[in-house]
Amino acid sequence: MDRFYAELAPFDRFTDFADVNAYTRVPNDWQVLCADVRGSTKAIEEGRYKDINTIGAACITAILNVSGDVEVPFVFGGDGAVIVVPPSLRAKAENELVALQKMARLKFDLDLRVGVVPVADLRQRKTDVKVRKYQLSEGNFLAMFSGGGIELADRLLKSDSDDNPYTLKPNMDAGLPSLDGLSCRWEPLKPRGGVMLTMMVKAKSSSPAQEKQTMGEVLEALSDILGTGTKQASPARPDTMKFRWPPRNAWQEALVSSGNRYPVGAYMKILLTSLMQVWCHASGKKVADYDGATYVDELRANTDYRKYDDMLRMVLDVTEVQADGIDAYLSQRFDAGEVVYGTHRAKSALMTCVVFSLRQGEHVHFVDGAEGGFAMAAVDLKRRLSQGKNNLG
Repeated sequence: MDRFYAELAPFDRFTDFADVNAYTRVPNDWQVLCADVRGSTKAIEEGRYKDINTIGAACITAILNVSGDVEVPFVFGGDGAVIVVPPSLRAKAENELVALQKMARLKFDLDLRVGVVPVADLRQRKTDVKVRKYQLSEGNFLAMFSGGGIELADRLLKSDSDDNPYTLKPNMDAGLPSLDGLSCRWEPLKPRGGVMLTMMVKAKSSSPAQEKQTMGEVLEALSDILGTGTKQASPARPDTMKFRWPPRNAWQEALVSSGNRYPVGAYMKILLTSLMQVWCHASGKKVADYDGATYVDELRANTDYRKYDDMLRMVLDVTEVQADGIDAYLSQRFDAGEVVYGTHRAKSALMTCVVFSLRQGEHVHFVDGAEGGFAMAAVDLKRRLSQGKNNLG
């Protein structure tokens, strides 16, 4: 069953994510890998949100680097990630997660929780793990999940009981992960509209049909408020993407890519390759497999600013008026008991890249609102969940 995800037929119209009946059940013997930075809110308050994003993207990079020809679904969550793997990859994946935990502690002084939850266990707990494959461009995909299992796996990971059977224990004797391809060189994306709005919306539905209707209505309302579809509100556009030298986040990239070596050598290599990138963008010329104009076009297509994993997650470039309109609409739906949501406003968005093959155009780019983005939107959502419980009580 290693080819389960590879053989799924993709869809290429984002609005189709709402058709929850079109999702396919993940094989029962697959495993949900979870990673989450403990205390991320405090670290964000200290201005360390780029470090946290880097660790979240590193979790996906490390697993993909040991997956070989096996395609696996994943979701970037800002301060963590979820990856679902077949049993043939479980041992390698666990080793990488423990290695990431060590790296996060040694190089970033961050506490990374990591764990593995069998899909079978999630089904025994009355949830499911279903997946669809959204095609960003030829050969580049994002996973969309439904069924409640991914959300439950995240909660199980965050249970801090000493006997939690799903968490992996730290091992400071572990090696360090393979993070080839992880890159953090773009400047923060400045919004044309003035606001980068990070949002998370979950339908409070009793059936797949109701969930599909609710999420479809949310997307339609967003389009009405924006005056266009959400695609036109992408944070990554030619006028928002800036490259500078030296890259602002070159040191973070050097820390994660240097392995057991001292990071200065990796840092110098990044300075040289990024200088080449600046020259390519300025001259319009190509060096080896790097074509600046082609790469930027592919990058814009391959960002994950829209996704679904039991809830809709977006980072949108909007005006203050549009952000107010979105908040007002979602508040009405929340008051009606139809959705729960969280939002966060920032003056920029952050982009972290995973590049596997420039020649074949295989790269994906993770987007999060600055100053915490998804992590702070999640805090806002949890506050409303608590209100909902109180209202029901």
